[in-house]
Amino acid sequence: MTDLGDFEPGTEPTSDADSEPEPTGEEPAFEPVDATPRGRDRGLGTLSAAEGLSVGEEEDDTRLRAYVTVGNRSLVRVGRYAIADYPDDEALFCRISALEYAQEFESDDATEIHARRAMRNDGIDEADYKLMATLEPLAVLYSEGGELRRRMADRVPKPETVVRQAEDKVEVKTGLKVPDDGVFIGHLAVGGEKIKTAAEPPTVDYRLQDDYDSGDPLVFRHSLIAGGTGSGKTHASKNILRQYLGRTYEVSDGRTPGAAVVQFDPQDEYAQMHDDGDYPDDFARKLDAEGVKHGGHADTKAFVPAVGGATYAADHHRAEQVAFTLPFSMVESRPWLVAGAGLNDNQYQGLTNLLDRFFRQHGNEGTYARFRSFLDDPALREELHEGGQIHEATFDAVKRKTQGFGDIFDGDAPPITELVHDFVRPGGLTCVPTYHINDTRATTTVVLALSSLLVDEKLSNDPRYDRIKETPLVLGMDEAHNFLTDADSVQADKVISKFSEAAKQGRKERLGLFLITQDPQDIADPVFKQVNTTVVLNLGDEDAIKSVNIPSTLEGKVPYFEKGQMAIYSPDNSEPVEVVGLPHCVTRHGRD
Repeated sequence: MTDLGDFEPGTEPTSDADSEPEPTGEEPAFEPVDATPRGRDRGLGTLSAAEGLSVGEEEDDTRLRAYVTVGNRSLVRVGRYAIADYPDDEALFCRISALEYAQEFESDDATEIHARRAMRNDGIDEADYKLMATLEPLAVLYSEGGELRRRMADRVPKPETVVRQAEDKVEVKTGLKVPDDGVFIGHLAVGGEKIKTAAEPPTVDYRLQDDYDSGDPLVFRHSLIAGGTGSGKTHASKNILRQYLGRTYEVSDGRTPGAAVVQFDPQDEYAQMHDDGDYPDDFARKLDAEGVKHGGHADTKAFVPAVGGATYAADHHRAEQVAFTLPFSMVESRPWLVAGAGLNDNQYQGLTNLLDRFFRQHGNEGTYARFRSFLDDPALREELHEGGQIHEATFDAVKRKTQGFGDIFDGDAPPITELVHDFVRPGGLTCVPTYHINDTRATTTVVLALSSLLVDEKLSNDPRYDRIKETPLVLGMDEAHNFLTDADSVQADKVISKFSEAAKQGRKERLGLFLITQDPQDIADPVFKQVNTTVVLNLGDEDAIKSVNIPSTLEGKVPYFEKGQMAIYSPDNSEPVEVVGLPHCVTRHGRD
C-alpha cells in the first residue's frame, strides 16, 4: 500500500503494480484446451414438456410445443412441415401452426430502459428469450412391407425429442397423403415458397389421384377452379386440362378410350391449347423430368355457334373451326331452352303441351319459324281454351315469352346433332367459343343446349348417340356461375336438377364436371356439394371465400395469394394444402 505521508503535491502516487518490471515482448505461453463440442446439432430444436406434452382425439386435448434453437429461428415458418421421430422406426408428421417468443427468465422488458437500449443497438439479443413452435400432428408415419405408410396420430413422442424439418419427398407426400402418380397440378408450397427437399428435383409435385386402385379417378368426381380476375385462373385451368388430354380411362365394356374434353369458352381462350406455349427450353426439360405434359394439342377444334349475324374472328389460334347451329328439334325433349323469359309453372306446362302437339305434326322438320307460325293460329288458341287444355291467357303468355329465339335456332350451318361424332372425340379437345355472341340469352341457350345434350346422353339408358355414352368425358364450363345458378325460374330449376343428377352419376358414367368461376357463391348448392376437388386462387370477396368451404388455415391466406398460388381442398386425395402452379402456361396463352 502507498505511504500517503511520502506523497508530494503535483506527483501521482505509485502502487506496487507500477513497480513491476517492464514487459520483455515475450507473451506467456498458455496450454491450448480442446473446446470442440461433441457431436453435431441436428434438427430445428426439441420437444418441450414444460407445459405438458400430449396427443389426443380432440384438438383441445393435443399439446405439442418445441423449443427452436437460436441458429434455426430464421428458418421456421408457420405452415411448414416438421417431423418428430419416435424411439422405434415411426415418426410424427406435423405442421407448424404457431410461433411464439417466451421469456427465458421472469422479467419485465416493457420498460423505458429496455426500449431505449434496444433502440440504440444494431441487433436483437435473443439470449433472454426462447422461440416456441406449436405443432399440429397430421399423421404417424411407419414402414410396412418396405413402403412408408400413414395413420392417424395415436401416440405421443417423448420429451426432448429432436424436431426436424420435413426434407424427404417420400415423407412429405406420405404425411400429406399426396399420390405419387396422377394429374399434375403444381408444387407444394408454404407462403408462396415451394417446399424444398433433398431429392432431385427438390420440389414436391402435387397430383390428383387418377386411377382405379384407390377408387374412381377424381376427374369424375368433379373439380371447381375459383379465382378472381388476374389470379391466373385460366392459366391454371389450361395447365390442368392439358394433363387430361391423352389420358385413358376404362369404360363399362372394358375398353380404355382417351378422355374427350369439351370446354365452353366465353372469352375464346381455350382453342389456343392447339398451339405450343412460349417457355424456355430448360423449363421444358424440367416438365419432361416430372412427367408433365406440355406443348400444343393437335386434336383441338373450335366449334363455333352460328348465331344471327355474329362473326367469329380467330387470328389468335390455329385450331380448326367448325360452324354449327342448334336445330329447334332439340327443344322437343328440352322445353326449358325456350323458357328463359321466366315462365311460371302453369305457363311451362302449357308450353310443353304446345310443343308436344307441334312436334307430333312436324317431327324433326319442325323449325322455330314454323313453331311461331303454329302459335299464330287463332283457331288453335280457341280450341285449346274451349277444350280446357290451355287457358287463353296462358296461351298468350307462352306466345309472348318464347319470342326472340329466331337468331339462335336453325342457323345457316350444319346442326350439331349431325356433328356429334366430331364434337366428342376420344383424346380430343373441343372448345365452344361464345365471345362473338353479343346476346346474353343466346349465349346461355347455346351453352345449356350443348351441355344438356352431353349430360342427357351420358345418363340415358337408351342413348341416341353412342359416341357420347361410350367416351370418357370432361365437361369444362368457364364462368359457370352464369349457367348453374340458383334462380326463381323454371329454366333454372330444370338446369340445376339435370346437372345435380349428372354430378351424382358422374363416376359411374365417366363424366367429370370441370367448373371455372370467379363467383363460386353463385353456383347452386345441389351442384356445388357434388364437387370433390376445389382449387382456390386469389379471391378478394369475403362471401366468395366463405362459399368454397376450405379449412380456416387456408381460408385466411386466400386474399393474399400472388398469381399462381392456390389452396387445394380435396379430402379424398390429400390433406388441405397450398400449391404453386407452373410459372409458364404449357400451351399458348394470351393475345399479342
